[in-house]
Amino acid sequence: MTINAIITAGGTSSRFGNKNKLLEIINGKEVIKHTVDVFEKSSVDKIIICANKSVIEDFKNIFRGYNRLEIIEGGETRQQSVYNGLKHSICDYVLIHDAARPVINVDLIELCISTVKDKNAISVMTKTVDTIKEVVNDKIVRTIDRSKLYNTQTPQAFKYDIIMEAHQKFAGQSYTDDAGMVEALGEDVYIVNGSYKNIKITTQNDIDIAKVYLAD
Repeated sequence: MTINAIITAGGTSSRFGNKNKLLEIINGKEVIKHTVDVFEKSSVDKIIICANKSVIEDFKNIFRGYNRLEIIEGGETRQQSVYNGLKHSICDYVLIHDAARPVINVDLIELCISTVKDKNAISVMTKTVDTIKEVVNDKIVRTIDRSKLYNTQTPQAFKYDIIMEAHQKFAGQSYTDDAGMVEALGEDVYIVNGSYKNIKITTQNDIDIAKVYLAD
């Protein structure tokens, strides 16, 4: 039984600034290296980084000597990048994780692996703690009951055949996460409780927060 991990790194970091956020140094090493090193410590069989072509050479230098890792070119969208990764990642189960979430830990990865073998499709999530308002034209029109609301994180994990079928069926569309594609396929997706520390780096402020979390 093979379990692979796809790390999505195809973005341009347009909201971050004039540097790719995955090459930003946090506590002595690059964001992408923090992320991948945790997967290297896990029981996944292979790691595929779907990278923006502008950083592929940087990544090859960073990960020189990593034997379980393959770097491929991502697509124009996250969905296309994951699909590229799936075609390079034939296996029994696959974990899909945002490269910009470096505050991941091995225990959570292993929990995803053990759970997906039973459930076939899962997403790491955290319970929504803020009060959520629906707003139209700058006016609050509804307060939404947050008791059933969760925030989506990664990893998301799937039986390979299911997620590949979803990507083949919905190719060219604009899904923002893989669990949504599997839901649209009519498959059940279950949750794994995540961590509020498992932030996604989007702006410079997120770097400062990640420095604190990664120093633990």
